[in-house]
Amino acid sequence: MGNPQSKVHEPAIADKLTERLRALEVKESKETKEDNQELEKEYVYVAHREPPSYSPASRTVSISTTEEWEKELLQDPKNRLALSALSSNAPTSILTQRSTTILDTQNFNIKIPLEGAPITNQRASGRCWLFAATNVFRVATMRKHNLKEFEISQAYLFFWDKLEKANFFMEQIIDTASDDLEGRLVQRLMSQPVGDGGQWDMVANLVEKYGLVPHALYPDSFNAMNSYAMGSLITTKLREDALKLRRIATGSVNAKASLSGVKEKMLREVHLILTLMFGPPPNPSKEFTWDYRDKDDKFQSIKTTPLKFATELSSREGVRACGGTDVRELFSLVNDPRNEYGELLSVDKLGNVVGARGITYVNVDMDTIKTACISMLRSGLPIFFGSDVGKFSSSTSGIMDTNLIDYELGFNIRLGLDKASRLRTGESAMTHAMVLTAVHVVDGKSVRWRVQNSWGKDAGTEGWFVMSERWMDEFVYQVVVDPRYVMLKQSGWEVQVGTGVRTLIRDVLGVGS
Repeated sequence: MGNPQSKVHEPAIADKLTERLRALEVKESKETKEDNQELEKEYVYVAHREPPSYSPASRTVSISTTEEWEKELLQDPKNRLALSALSSNAPTSILTQRSTTILDTQNFNIKIPLEGAPITNQRASGRCWLFAATNVFRVATMRKHNLKEFEISQAYLFFWDKLEKANFFMEQIIDTASDDLEGRLVQRLMSQPVGDGGQWDMVANLVEKYGLVPHALYPDSFNAMNSYAMGSLITTKLREDALKLRRIATGSVNAKASLSGVKEKMLREVHLILTLMFGPPPNPSKEFTWDYRDKDDKFQSIKTTPLKFATELSSREGVRACGGTDVRELFSLVNDPRNEYGELLSVDKLGNVVGARGITYVNVDMDTIKTACISMLRSGLPIFFGSDVGKFSSSTSGIMDTNLIDYELGFNIRLGLDKASRLRTGESAMTHAMVLTAVHVVDGKSVRWRVQNSWGKDAGTEGWFVMSERWMDEFVYQVVVDPRYVMLKQSGWEVQVGTGVRTLIRDVLGVGS
């Protein structure tokens, strides 16, 4: 997960355009009905004759046929109005359903008491997973230190993640040095050596090794907020380095003896780039001083290290502040209907810190996910989740709802892929991480969910989004929860953890963008 933030331009369009489109939905005329019946004959097998063969002419695009299509298309006044509206505006602005925007309100009957503030902004970077994770972590810190507002430095974790990913990439290149350079595996590794995206387990690895620091002590640099140029430079360098490492790793014994030194020099050059573009980060083991005022306006000062600061999350006070939950012990549930529920899934060759924990998910149905989320929210705990944010959503209104955009009205097409089919065809993937802080439940069933995004206050309702129940079913793939709130229908996955993970060579859900 973690592409640079993108927003769909949605200019103000009069609702009358949509109303006119609906009004122009005409009934089939006798002639149209007869034409349709004739058309059906071309596709339906008739018993008294052989079905038409698939002719060579059917393999090409016929200009004369497209002219006939266009003529018939524009005979319908509804299509002429659609042409006028859709050719001049974003389809999403024309086809947004007003009734859906009215129903999806920011009102919830189960809401955590401390959601965390301020609304964060990842800017033009793909750090959503780091923002979502630190927005979960900060709630425990805010409770312990009695804070009104607080941010954990995302740039600090971003710096170390880039360096660790560079090292992880080099190790993968060395491990696959004998594989075909143009083969699928090596090409996949080369495609994104140090992408901005990541997973919950990767955040856990970074916090375990480097700790955490307040945002005030290591704020965003320009290149943390605008990561493309930095990422492009490091990617180009690592691809060049990869070819050198492959040659050395498959060369003579004397050549292989130099591998460690060559790799260290390459990694040092990446460190140089990061330091100059981010600024030197705090040392994980060196003490820093954090001065702040709590929400009662009392001055406070703390001396600690990044590693010790992170252990506060698991301290007695931190756990007590979260109602008995240690946020460093949370784990991932995933809904991947391509695979059996109750299994532990992983992604091969995905990670950041070499030798640290891998990327794992317990695959469950959506009912299990929603039950765990509701229990977490009732206990006052925020929830990290991963989804495909670009589908049937608006960054302007902050609404994510499968009924938000009526493509059938505008284009007379019906989209019907199920969740598994979207994953299999690449139509959907886990692209963005956010945080759940509230849910509205009616008659024991969730109806809509409150979402804290990291796109700044200009997106949604002052930075807050609302997600419908159906959208959650279709486009949410991962939630990170306390094991205490999970009731698995199929037991035994704990045994799988101890005896080995079922690894899928392909991406289980992808790391998004």
